[in-house]
Amino acid sequence: MSETMPRFEVAHLARTELFTPDPDGTLWFFTKLLGMYETKRDGQSVYLRAYEDPYQWSIKITEARSAGLGHAALRTSSPEALERRAKALKDTNVELSWSEDEFGYGKTLHFQSPDGHNLSLLWEAEKYQAPPELQSKILSRPSKKPLQGLPVKRIDHINLMASDVTSVKDSFERHLGFRTTERVVDGEVEIGAWMSSNILGHEVACMRDILGERGRLHHVAMYYGIPQHNIDAAEMFREYDIQIETGPDKHGITQGSFLYVFEPGGNRIELFGDTGVLSLEPDWETRTWQMSDIDTGLAIGGAKLPFETYFTYGTPSKLTLADHVAQFAGGPPTADAGSAENPEGADRNATSMVAG
Repeated sequence: MSETMPRFEVAHLARTELFTPDPDGTLWFFTKLLGMYETKRDGQSVYLRAYEDPYQWSIKITEARSAGLGHAALRTSSPEALERRAKALKDTNVELSWSEDEFGYGKTLHFQSPDGHNLSLLWEAEKYQAPPELQSKILSRPSKKPLQGLPVKRIDHINLMASDVTSVKDSFERHLGFRTTERVVDGEVEIGAWMSSNILGHEVACMRDILGERGRLHHVAMYYGIPQHNIDAAEMFREYDIQIETGPDKHGITQGSFLYVFEPGGNRIELFGDTGVLSLEPDWETRTWQMSDIDTGLAIGGAKLPFETYFTYGTPSKLTLADHVAQFAGGPPTADAGSAENPEGADRNATSMVAG
């Protein structure tokens, strides 16, 4: 298999670790509101899975000083594929390390994206075996649908923030065999890329960090079901004082129904209300969105994606969420704010076109 076109070497997103300064609040959010099962505790970490997640866990909550992405792990399509992807990364001088000490998973390759996100590849994964009281009568379901919370079905995707979207996108394509299903460009600059290794519209996305920071997380998404579910979820979040950022609505990019909220620890969580577009064609061509069409790309129904958070806030953040909102509540600078001496101002001004 070609090292430059390693299609289908990565099967799917298996797990994500989230750092949180409020571990009790974050655990309450994922278990009581989202209905995820707790499978293990170890030190400062709690392991969780949704009822259709196939493995021992898909979300790991770890107490930390600030919110953010601990790591995200992708499962390869075979043990040989894992070794080939390791060689592809090593051949381009990406620093690698191996471990076998994570609950429910075996030999794991660790590396970083060009922007500094902690990523992992693995093949060995222990399938979840439900105890008798949680065994489902639906044979394709690893465990019963829980009686509390929404509940969400499975982990769906992650969205990374990066100082340079193109370098991250190129690395996923070259080293891991992802294809870019859709992207957004502002002139010659890529400001967003949605990537997949299977038929889903995306399992990894990357947005430009207009604050110029590196290695931050935009959001983790959990798959819920249908658009109506997101409306029901919004009512529940209102009742329990979970801050809703935007939605429910539907993206033009990926065609997924969305609802964005902030869990108590400060991380942004998306509820993905349907599968979105499925790229069944083997020769799918990347769809490129221009800034002139981005209002449809972001929200078909016209929901506002607020500048003060959606385009500026990621984790870890130097500010608390409340302080961040206060600092950016005035919106982006005016058109003359950007200049050769102040390129960040120009970057923010371009983003005002997609901030409502």
